[in-house]
Amino acid sequence: MNKYLISIVGPTGIGKTALSLELAKQFNTEILSADSRQFYKEIPIGTAAPTATELTVAPHHFIHNKSIKDPYSVGSFEKEAIAKLKELFRSKSTVIMVGGSGLYVDAVIKGFDTFPDVAPELREQLNLELKAKGLEALQDELKQLDPKSYETIALKNPHRVIRALEICRGTGLPFSSFLNQNKPERHFKTISIGLEADRSLIYERINLRVDKMLEHGLIEEAKSVFKYRKCNALNTVAYKELFNYFNKEWTLEFAVSEIKKNTRRFAKRQLTWFKKAPSTQWFKYNTDVKVITDYIKQEQQKTS
Repeated sequence: MNKYLISIVGPTGIGKTALSLELAKQFNTEILSADSRQFYKEIPIGTAAPTATELTVAPHHFIHNKSIKDPYSVGSFEKEAIAKLKELFRSKSTVIMVGGSGLYVDAVIKGFDTFPDVAPELREQLNLELKAKGLEALQDELKQLDPKSYETIALKNPHRVIRALEICRGTGLPFSSFLNQNKPERHFKTISIGLEADRSLIYERINLRVDKMLEHGLIEEAKSVFKYRKCNALNTVAYKELFNYFNKEWTLEFAVSEIKKNTRRFAKRQLTWFKKAPSTQWFKYNTDVKVITDYIKQEQQKTS
């Protein structure tokens, strides 16, 4: 178990990539991306993927490895990431993981809950009911079958409601009864590092980052993928807003202001998610890398 995954988390634009590169050099290791949009090779600018120069500093995995036309899920990422970690840990004692997608980070560190197989017809039926009766009817059913899930899941997200209901209907048991049971074992220890700053500074950095994306060709990049706009990979900040501009629904000025606003909102949600993990050690965004390296080495000594 003397294998360590250093997980770097924090809001967008805080400096996670820069820290991951420094730590990769310090520990002579490789980097896994847990950013759910940097997988896609067609959209490097709007996803703030590492530059070609940054990618030469250390070997990277799960950057530009998929096409926006490829369906890809967090479950698939978990399987591929764990397989890659097993491979890397044969020669490395430490590996870096960096990313702002909380669900993808948790998939690697904790794994997913295991649910029984249910008939695929159940989901098809629930999707038909969603169209015919609306989301509220499904929410009401969930409240009756599984009050605990009704109180905890994102009720405005129809995919989450349908997923919970198909388990309830298919097994006769509450969806919540399968949570936190039989989690997969991890054969490595995680040291979680969080980067933070005052909210005003985070927002200022986000606004500047969007301006730089525009300077580097974000509009041209969005135009190049506009015909694929219905792909799930493009249902994300920067592209959605520019697509409205291309459709002449918004002015460019308003689209840019919405990109900045929605990115700020995303950063707020990221912090809320990552702050839930009590084991994460938080550092100011401009902390000297030696301080963080010393902390990691101390943690490794404690658990070795």
